[in-house]
Amino acid sequence: MTEPQPRTGVPAIDVQNLHKYFGDNEVLKGIDFHVDNSDVVCVIGPSGSGKSTLLRCVNRLEEPTSGKIFVEGIEITDPDVDVDKVRTRIGMVFQSFNLFPHLSVMRNLTIAQQRVKKRGKDEAVEVARKNLQKVGLSEKEDAFPAHLSGGQQQRVAIARALSMDPDMMLFDEPTSALDPELVGDVLGVMKDLATEGMTMMVVTHEMGFAREVGDKLVFMDGGVILEEGDPTEVLANPRHERTQSFLSKVL
Repeated sequence: MTEPQPRTGVPAIDVQNLHKYFGDNEVLKGIDFHVDNSDVVCVIGPSGSGKSTLLRCVNRLEEPTSGKIFVEGIEITDPDVDVDKVRTRIGMVFQSFNLFPHLSVMRNLTIAQQRVKKRGKDEAVEVARKNLQKVGLSEKEDAFPAHLSGGQQQRVAIARALSMDPDMMLFDEPTSALDPELVGDVLGVMKDLATEGMTMMVVTHEMGFAREVGDKLVFMDGGVILEEGDPTEVLANPRHERTQSFLSKVL
């Protein structure tokens, strides 16, 4: 396995001519895409446009059919690269919370720290408490996921990802499974991360968040990027007819 060494002065994420097939269905059709360090890039588009597949290819949860993906200058699509080592730099938050239901909040946050990061229990607990405080859930460390609201579970999932000290965070529609009144708390945590300079790639339907927090907005449809640019500009004056049609239905 090649020992990956991050390179400075390169994009956090750089996707080059990415194609992805599921059987005969081409879901990604030659995507070129990058996320600069400390930027928040929001990806929008209709269901089935390839947004989540693109996100999942970035850390090789989905295996690209062809093309190259670089994370901090390291080609994660290189057959010889240590994918797990590169993945330690990438935090991932899913639409469903994916917490271990039989473990307490604290154990959910410490188990990977101890097994992957090889941290001792005391250090793992200290890191977990710091991140639970960051998401406003210090009082829930002994609770089990079933006793938390959806919004609280998602904030725990964010704290769990942060406890691995990632350089960047990937969010796959993190609020779409939540009741509307719970969305604000999760978006608030994400805004705080952006303010702190966390590099973020966010697949989302939350146009207000994209406008307020995003550095770049990307519109995907049919497996291609049709439009990208400053979020305020794209949302106010979309150039592509398909973007106009989509935004007219969601804004």
